[in-house]
Amino acid sequence: MAATRKRFGQHFLEPVWAGKVADAIAPLPGDVFLEIGPGPGILTLKLASRVARLIAIEIDRDLIASLTPQLPPNATIVAGDVLDLDIDAALPPTDTPIRVAGNLPYNISSPILFRILDLESRRPIKDATLMLQREVADRIVAKPGTPEYGVLSVLTQWRADVVRLLAIPPGAFRPPPEVRSALIRLTFRPPPFELTDAAVFERMVRSMFTQRRKTLSNALAAFATERRADVHRALAAAGVDPRRRPETLEVIETARLADIFAAAKS
Repeated sequence: MAATRKRFGQHFLEPVWAGKVADAIAPLPGDVFLEIGPGPGILTLKLASRVARLIAIEIDRDLIASLTPQLPPNATIVAGDVLDLDIDAALPPTDTPIRVAGNLPYNISSPILFRILDLESRRPIKDATLMLQREVADRIVAKPGTPEYGVLSVLTQWRADVVRLLAIPPGAFRPPPEVRSALIRLTFRPPPFELTDAAVFERMVRSMFTQRRKTLSNALAAFATERRADVHRALAAAGVDPRRRPETLEVIETARLADIFAAAKS
């Protein structure tokens, strides 16, 4: 197996686990896949043999050089950092639905997740099956009222249904990470309603969870001031008790509250 590079946060999946992950992803013959971080290609080759087309993004040029000769004709690899690359240019036309898979580096998994959400806002993505540090996966799938519920939970669940597929032990990777991992699937769907301003929604969510232990009337005070809005009036219009805390709001309650702030006039 190829040597790992610490600076890229590389932990390569062992072959026996690659088979389990590929089966959990459940690729179909007509699928078009975007794989993030193929590494030495253990999962890549299993997926490519079962789908119509696969495009992989890899930052490590040594790994690209060793993997490229092994790829079947329906698979291509693009060199670059997924956080900076023009992903749209690497993919088929925008009306082609794609699926995403990836063993994400733990140190940048959240920014990559937000890149996937951004990509889905511009083109059809059926689902994304991702290997993540277990604590990050816990935050993505968390329900309201739990300590893990926060920014990742709300912004992801607004756009997708999320399920945990596999618990993955450290021994499934080489070198073994110091943390446990999980495989989750995001199945994208239209949100419950169209937001007036998606940017306001995201800013409000990020702002209120920086003070998650405070009541909503206090946690939203700074954001309301930024919007030149009255926080108590907004909460009353949304039918939300100002004494509640941010982590108690259902995703749809949070979105409705953000829409009230978005409509607020100077």
